[in-house]
Amino acid sequence: MTMPKGADGNFGPTLVSLFTGAGGLDIGLELAGFRTVAAVDSDADCVATMRLNQERSRIGSASRLLTETRILHASVEDLAPRDLRPKGANADWSLDLLAGGPPCQPFSSAGHMLSLKDPRGRLFEHFVRLAKGLKPRVILFENVRGLVTALGPHGRPGEAVALVRSAFESIGYATTFGLLNAADFGAPQRRVRLFMMATRNTRLPSFPAPTHSDRPDTLFGQLSPWITLGDFLQTMPAADDADIDLPSPTLSELLKEIPAGSGLKSAGLREATRPGGHWGYKQGTFIGDPSKPARTVTAAATQDWVRDAGGRLRRLTWRECALLQGFPAGWEFVGNKASRFRQIGNAVPAVFGQVLGAALLRVLREEWRVKRPESAPFPSEFVEAIEYTKRERRRNGPSRTAVKAALAEGRATAAEAKGLGSAELEQETSIPRL
Repeated sequence: MTMPKGADGNFGPTLVSLFTGAGGLDIGLELAGFRTVAAVDSDADCVATMRLNQERSRIGSASRLLTETRILHASVEDLAPRDLRPKGANADWSLDLLAGGPPCQPFSSAGHMLSLKDPRGRLFEHFVRLAKGLKPRVILFENVRGLVTALGPHGRPGEAVALVRSAFESIGYATTFGLLNAADFGAPQRRVRLFMMATRNTRLPSFPAPTHSDRPDTLFGQLSPWITLGDFLQTMPAADDADIDLPSPTLSELLKEIPAGSGLKSAGLREATRPGGHWGYKQGTFIGDPSKPARTVTAAATQDWVRDAGGRLRRLTWRECALLQGFPAGWEFVGNKASRFRQIGNAVPAVFGQVLGAALLRVLREEWRVKRPESAPFPSEFVEAIEYTKRERRRNGPSRTAVKAALAEGRATAAEAKGLGSAELEQETSIPRL
């Protein structure tokens, strides 16, 4: 294993981080035992956040994170493998772990779902290019759950994730994929992410087993119960008044009777299997359920509402969202409020870095090698999700196309396309834009 001596006199397996953001995944990987030698991001505020916390760590912070890291403000398209090597590294220097998650918006339900048609959806090719040049012993790739069913070049669900797998296989790596829920590992947030672990000359690591569950007495033996949003908020100090967002009088009235764990519904277009419209919760109107872990923290300032002890509605603050994501309590963020929420919401929860980092370290510490490990098949949940998406597209694809065409050609109104009556339409259009 690569174990050069660091600036602080410590040894440790080396990590290069791509698409680092504000540092969530790296924090977890460092807590697991890795030492980040280089971290890259193209967002100026993210880079400033990383550098600020690095400096604070160097001058005595208890966190002691990223102290040796060379933080690069750059786009991966512009980097060569040599740019990521430690300065002064010997010719035989080699990397232990290359980690990162290319931008997820092309595959996320929160974006436009353009998949590989979005230029950001091809950034993984630069991840592969850099992996080919650096030849790390292991790779950790992260993305949203939507990548499982994302469309590929021929417009078929599941093609995109198969393309990612074949790209890493083409440069000599065996892969294993899985979906993990942060709540299953003790985070107070239900955030599901896709991960790929890859190796080129050691056995494939196994994904960690859950330590927590919403049914702790019936699944996988005796597990700890999920940590709920209510549990989390009880440990928090009172939020700063400057960080608190309250609803407008109009929105407050609309949310008055909404129970926890629900929100205002926004009707969608009619579909063959949903003649009343494909509804969802309108963004920024959901009230968090204190009996469950928080929903996924998003990159928007319109976080879920919570009711304080006096029944007052307020949004989760950016500081609370940072802690839900696993950032240390003293981690600071550079930028305005919108930028802070974006950095926090786009981060990978640190708990994933900790549990996956431990799995990768077990493989790195093994002495034996294999010439070419075999990729693991996609999990059954991937196959089931892809087949379901294919069936759903066959059933609803033509009706979606027809409704959108009718709207574009003026043959249907928005109300008709959504299947709304006049009273429902009045409520739909009265909800303030958030």
